[in-house]
Amino acid sequence: MMTRRQAIKTTALASVALATLPSAIAQTNSNAPVAAAPSGPFTLPPLPYAYDALEPYIDARTMEIHHDKHHATYVANLNKAVAEFPDVGKMSVEAMLKDLNAIPERIRTAVRNNGGGHFNHSLFWQMLKKDGGEPTGDLAKAIDSAFGNFPAFKENFSKAAAGQFGSGWAWLVVDANKQLGIEPTANQDSPISQGKQPLLGIDVWEHAYYLKYQNRRPEYVAAFFHVINWDFVSERYKNMAA
Repeated sequence: MMTRRQAIKTTALASVALATLPSAIAQTNSNAPVAAAPSGPFTLPPLPYAYDALEPYIDARTMEIHHDKHHATYVANLNKAVAEFPDVGKMSVEAMLKDLNAIPERIRTAVRNNGGGHFNHSLFWQMLKKDGGEPTGDLAKAIDSAFGNFPAFKENFSKAAAGQFGSGWAWLVVDANKQLGIEPTANQDSPISQGKQPLLGIDVWEHAYYLKYQNRRPEYVAAFFHVINWDFVSERYKNMAA
């Protein structure tokens, strides 16, 4: 049987152990090695504005996670995929996606998914700007010609974005005949793999909006029209339609 003195001693030792446990855990965590992202030819572009620049339409925390975590993961995985194929690593991501059949079969799916994610997001950040207004000039005329007017374009684009099943994107594209169209793509597929150039895209993966909008994707799509950088989109159209 444990004596009173032994019981007191045991309790005291347990208290000391419990008191030091959090600091021991913290020390262990702080010294744990952090796995470095695979280095390679592709890099994460900096976000061209502050995380909160698009508030209240897209919240700062979503922008931080979206850029620093999700986009960064696509870049890291793309570098990992091309590491064994130096010649592929010398290609631009756009060139890869334009001719996926030229990519070695062993890494083709990884390039399609992660190269697409890198390409799509690199464009996406530039397509965003708070209070970007509406399209003007040649792009506005092209939208009117293709869709009737801007409200009609907005309605059709919103339907494509809200109606995309699961993860993906909705795009305003220009084809080889310089004609505008609206196309959804699944996952991280890009219109350039189908011979079309993306002018404007909305990311409808849940990581792009769930913190603020949860399952209310149509609200996110409506908010998106407050943060379109139409100057950037117009410049892309000018270059693609030239």
